Amino acid sequence: MRVEIWSDIACPWCYVGKARFEKALEAFPHRDEVEVVHRSFELDPGRAKGDIQPVITMLTKKYGMSAAQAQAGEENLGAQAAAEGLAYRTEGRDHGNTFDMHRLLHLAKEQGRQDELIQVLYKANFAEERSVFSEGDERLVELAVAAGLDADDARKVLADPAAYADDVRADEREAAELGANGVPFFVLDRKYGVSGAQPADVFEQALKQAWGERSPLRLIDQGDADACGPDGCAVPQK
Repeated sequence: MRVEIWSDIACPWCYVGKARFEKALEAFPHRDEVEVVHRSFELDPGRAKGDIQPVITMLTKKYGMSAAQAQAGEENLGAQAAAEGLAYRTEGRDHGNTFDMHRLLHLAKEQGRQDELIQVLYKANFAEERSVFSEGDERLVELAVAAGLDADDARKVLADPAAYADDVRADEREAAELGANGVPFFVLDRKYGVSGAQPADVFEQALKQAWGERSPLRLIDQGDADACGPDGCAVPQK
């Protein structure tokens, strides 16, 4: 069974939602047969690469809330993250364009390190003091290496604005086609969608339901035919 997760590194509920989903997946009896794929979604796709703001400033401008309200929201998110065993800085974080991070995630997908990279990026953005936005490409290279990627591979991607750009845009178009207007958005076997950072028991129920409703293979039997199996291949006799 495949679970696809549309998310953005700048999304705190994606950070929390991933932990809740993984808690449900860990308890799922068929967890070793579940493939998890991370898909790209930008919360702020129109933001210029160099446009970096404090999170509180961004929230007040984007949502029209007061600084006190924005800070209260961050405190609530910090408590929600802590409940899932996640570190979360409620003050001093910044916000910027995540397109390059998504491009690196597609590189990581090709190399089987996607989950490792997204977790490294989440931790860096939400828990560490150093910014993932203001230190330039070498900061992203450093994080890519921490996730097991080659530094030169990461630099090549970041130096070429077209590298994996189409893959990111394809993910975003697909999210729109599936009706996702926010993240995190979880799609199970292209049959069920779960929106938001739901409690772990909701994800657990969704996994059970999707697994139970998988369509069994229907075999079209046209009689005995030559085939290969564990005991070898049948050799037609003249």
